Amino acid sequence: MQLDKLDRRLLNLMQEDAGRTAEVLSAEIGLSASAVQRRLRRMREEGVIAREIAVVDPRKVGRPTFFIVSLQIERERPELLAQLRKWLSEQEHVQQAFYVTGEADFILVVSVPDTESYDALMARLVSENPNVRRFTTNVALNVVKRGLTIPVPLSEDD
Repeated sequence: MQLDKLDRRLLNLMQEDAGRTAEVLSAEIGLSASAVQRRLRRMREEGVIAREIAVVDPRKVGRPTFFIVSLQIERERPELLAQLRKWLSEQEHVQQAFYVTGEADFILVVSVPDTESYDALMARLVSENPNVRRFTTNVALNVVKRGLTIPVPLSEDD
């Protein structure tokens, strides 16, 4: 899908706050509200906008602890990787999982209420995934920045 400058501006605005109305967005980019709605619908249908979510303050819902986990696996056989990826994607406490290069094979961001919950999750990870060699854990002491925004350049040349 080709994105023009207005599409790109819309994407940046939507990533800041997807709750803005078409009228508010139209005033910010200089299009009619109906044109904004058509563009957003097209980008949703084409999969450019994968989904729209609410960002929740974890402290206000009882999940103040973040763990950053480096996970090493035994073998990189496709079926074992697929099994682990599936398991990770099904765990509600695993917020993000990245298959990476370097010493670790996966980096996970885990959000749980306390260390006991984390220990239980990791015990299940190891027992249900025999391909996991080891993991190391970092506890986030403070969240400096948290987000999923993808900066969208206003043109393909930027």
